[in-house]
Amino acid sequence: MPILNRAAELQAEVSEWRRHLHANPEILYDVENTAAFVTEKLREFGVDEIITGIGRTGVVGVIKGRGESGRSIGLRADMDALPIEEISGKPWASKIAGRMHACGHDGHTAMLLGAAKYLAETRNFNGRIIVIFQPAEEGGAGALAMIQDGLMERFGIEEVYGMHNMPGQPVGTFSIRKGGIMAAPDKFFITIKGRGGHAAEPHNTVDPIAIGAQIVTNLQLITARNTNPIRSVVVSVTRFNAGTTHNIIPEEASLTGTVRSLDETVRDLAEKRIHEIAQGLAAANGAMAEVVYERACPVTVNHPKETEHATRAAMDVAGKDKVNAEVDPSMAGEDFAFMLQSRPGAYIMIGHGDTPGLHHPAYDFNDEVLAYGISYWVRLAEQRLTD
Repeated sequence: MPILNRAAELQAEVSEWRRHLHANPEILYDVENTAAFVTEKLREFGVDEIITGIGRTGVVGVIKGRGESGRSIGLRADMDALPIEEISGKPWASKIAGRMHACGHDGHTAMLLGAAKYLAETRNFNGRIIVIFQPAEEGGAGALAMIQDGLMERFGIEEVYGMHNMPGQPVGTFSIRKGGIMAAPDKFFITIKGRGGHAAEPHNTVDPIAIGAQIVTNLQLITARNTNPIRSVVVSVTRFNAGTTHNIIPEEASLTGTVRSLDETVRDLAEKRIHEIAQGLAAANGAMAEVVYERACPVTVNHPKETEHATRAAMDVAGKDKVNAEVDPSMAGEDFAFMLQSRPGAYIMIGHGDTPGLHHPAYDFNDEVLAYGISYWVRLAEQRLTD
């Protein structure tokens, strides 16, 4: 089954939805207008049940098939935008200063709406399709909020699937892998407390800048010397703040950074070593170091059988040679990981073509992708509830 004829017919309409969403971005949980738009469309499609306010501002639609098998599968899209000033210059560019859909969640929402319209028209499956429109993917743990609101139990979801666009990957292709496909994106904050003084008398000070520099260098040993080389981990210091002028050694210095890991054991090790390195080097130099380590979403881990189901659906749409079933994992994070901890499922990448990258101010979702995404969702839904 290549691209559905109906999906191709819907592309212009779905593109209009997508561009409307792009022009009106909303952040984190404050997606009331987006959720209202989604709700209105689901109602127009004749979706059997529409429930709002799941995970504060999430929307869930229930589409019943021709036969009732008692099975339910979930298909998820994210709705929120980013706090970025758009420079794409498109006619449908963001109307709101400092906000834009720089990650393609407008396209994700539009594709799932297109699939919902098709599935509500045809109902060529046995059981229930649960379409999930999630807020606050960009750092707000919206997936977890929906789960804590009873998403999986309330709708009897047995399997759950997600999809994300991937710039640089050709349109009409898909990529996926079993196991870890996206990293756990943690943050750390280190405050070094020394003793300030005149820069001409460093012997009378405890210099937090010199100690901070040692900490930055030694944190790289977590990857180079503490971790098994075949288990990926990234430790990056991204901010170093200290001092006010050229002739004063300050009292404090602060470091901020991120840890990206694909394995929970490595994640634990990195957290432990950051504390040990920062506090140990500070103490050795007569200072103190306070370390705060914040865990974000977990590793996004695709389940084996469900990955095979997703791969099969993608191959049916794009062809076997257009699906990479062993793609390298990404060190970016994705809060769909919470859903994959709660239920078996899989997360797939859909090719977005040669466009600006995700989170770039010139990014715009490529509407050529829409028919492929709709067709994938439909094929996966029908496949899982007719097998």
